[in-house]
Amino acid sequence: MGFDFGAVLAFALVAIVFALGGIVLSRVIGPRAPTAEKASTYECGERPVGVAWFNFNPRFYLVALVFAIFEVDIAITFPVVAVYRRWVAESPLMGWMALGELLVFTAILIAGLAWVWARGDLEWVKKLEERAPAAPRPVEQTEPTPARAVSDRPAA
Repeated sequence: MGFDFGAVLAFALVAIVFALGGIVLSRVIGPRAPTAEKASTYECGERPVGVAWFNFNPRFYLVALVFAIFEVDIAITFPVVAVYRRWVAESPLMGWMALGELLVFTAILIAGLAWVWARGDLEWVKKLEERAPAAPRPVEQTEPTPARAVSDRPAA
């Protein structure tokens, strides 16, 4: 078959045992001396200032997500580009297929970027939509119901 899957399986098992072994071994032989200083948040060697629980502007997340999507595009495109010349030399049809797949993949990402851009989600200072003030809703006047006495209730 040309590829020995036993070696891959052995490598995977050794990797899993190595990772889990390190975790278990540290729990078994590691010192347990908790203190308030050890339990505090570590912030680049500085003592933490303020609370850690505050809201970030959601635009940070959106910009980071768009960045990550296009980084994945580069990570997926680069290996194909690295061997593209060899694929074209072996079979022009294979080269055209790879080019078509890359163009479709990138077009989907660009369409998503255009959609986010058209919605205005990439603008750092987003303007509030101007809306006409809503007309006040009429309040329904209902007759107050008389309070029933305890003796008026039907027996269960």
